Amino acid sequence: MNLWNRLMCHCRRRSPWLFHMNSGSCNGCDIELVASLTPRYDAEQLGVRLEGSPRHADILCITGPVTNKAVHAVQTVYEQVCGPKAVVAIGSCPATTNVFIDSRTLAGPLNKHIPVDVFVPGCPPRPDAIIAGVAKAAGILADRAANRQEAGPSTPVAIAISAQDDNQVERRNIREASL
Repeated sequence: MNLWNRLMCHCRRRSPWLFHMNSGSCNGCDIELVASLTPRYDAEQLGVRLEGSPRHADILCITGPVTNKAVHAVQTVYEQVCGPKAVVAIGSCPATTNVFIDSRTLAGPLNKHIPVDVFVPGCPPRPDAIIAGVAKAAGILADRAANRQEAGPSTPVAIAISAQDDNQVERRNIREASL
């Protein structure tokens, strides 16, 4: 691999650009994705940037169960993301359709329509789990770029949810603030 390709792989791992798409969610996961970019979690400090166009993005983040009306839009946006690309399914709905599993308005889980690389479970998932999922997708993206491989059928990765209780996190934050 020449110097230019190594530089591009390093940049893809260090500064992934995201495109966010809602395929029919309740906006809980959308709020948490945007919260991961705020100063409290500060994913932008790590180089993560939310883009307005899928043509400029490296990673496609999809929230919500895939509705019948959104299937074509999801596939179109997936095709518009330049390769190599990675897909992150945020929340329980794109992975399993969650509580809407028998709804006739849904077209099934996301991986039935496009290949998914990383699943971030939770309803809604915590911002730190979303950041971990994006970091895992950035690693997958850099590996694909190094091997010049397009997105395709691969073994999806699930991100483990943090075992810390919310009350423990708040107590730690209060304790740090009082020091």
